[in-house]
Amino acid sequence: MSELEAGGGGPPAASLRLQSLLDGMRVAKVVQVLAELQVADALADGPRPVAEIAAEVGADPDALYRVLRCAASFGVFTERDDRRFGLTPMAELLRTGTADSHRDLFRMAAGDLWWRPYGDLLETVRTGRPAAERVFGMPFYDHLRADPAAADLFDRAMTQVSKGQAKAILSRRSFDRFRRIADIGGGHGYFLAQVLNSSPGSAGVLLDLPDVVAGAPPVLEKHGVADRVRVLSGSFFDELPKGCDAYLLKAVLINWPDDRAEQILRRVRQAIGDDPHARLLVVEPVVPPGDVRDYSKATDIDMLAIIGGRQRTVAEWRRLLRAGGFDLVSQPVPGRREVLECRPVRSRTASPVEFKESA
Repeated sequence: MSELEAGGGGPPAASLRLQSLLDGMRVAKVVQVLAELQVADALADGPRPVAEIAAEVGADPDALYRVLRCAASFGVFTERDDRRFGLTPMAELLRTGTADSHRDLFRMAAGDLWWRPYGDLLETVRTGRPAAERVFGMPFYDHLRADPAAADLFDRAMTQVSKGQAKAILSRRSFDRFRRIADIGGGHGYFLAQVLNSSPGSAGVLLDLPDVVAGAPPVLEKHGVADRVRVLSGSFFDELPKGCDAYLLKAVLINWPDDRAEQILRRVRQAIGDDPHARLLVVEPVVPPGDVRDYSKATDIDMLAIIGGRQRTVAEWRRLLRAGGFDLVSQPVPGRREVLECRPVRSRTASPVEFKESA
């Protein structure tokens, strides 16, 4: 929409703002395509003509020019004279294998793994059931187990997300007081490795499904903590390792509805047993109230349409944690990813390990 159209005779401002929301759909797909083609890698040594880029990445020169032009108008890449394009700070993040690469995140979130379920969002809102179940014919995590390539992309995208989160969390939170830290559902162990590097006196336990933790050893070796981590294969719905004084659940409970999340919490509570000093540390976003614009409110739709979980407010976290056998003792700040510190609550009617089991 041009400035002239936005002026006196054009649509009102509210209409323009509403129409501009469609740009998010368009640009996300454009960036995903450019990430898939590895265009940023082709420009690592400097700006190049679009014809050269197209020849290297296997694209039609005119089609690639139009897609790059769109991306450049939003600050992803920059257009020079004579159809030459170069990198911008955002485009640098689309390079392969760099420390802060976002390439796999865009390949996942704007590719078929996310895109196809979002195309069926209307039916999700009508039924309350994740679109992924209809699109893939099975729940999302079952689909990952059935499609190794999709699972690999998902794991790499989640590791890229963890990098930025780890830096932010560790800048304001110390784990030094915990002797033995269990990261339950910890993927390849990137976050646990950063925690242990920030707490040289601590050791770790990493638990996830067998096909996931199979990718952990090189990550732990790379970050110099392999000799301090015991790697276990298993599910957080089953019995968990005992004897740790901190149990991390990072981006785990977000993936499950309340009844299933409560089962995970009860497994952690069972593992803690009689130790009143052990702590559960839940690393999750906290949804702010009202009309505040926040990333968690957008990613909650990922949970609704794709995975089947949910983002939670402070009040919702308190209710869920209490149902799982914990009290929230920290004061989370809505609107950012928090470390929710929780202490075990001793039941008045049963010993700490006598929790009801799920069917």
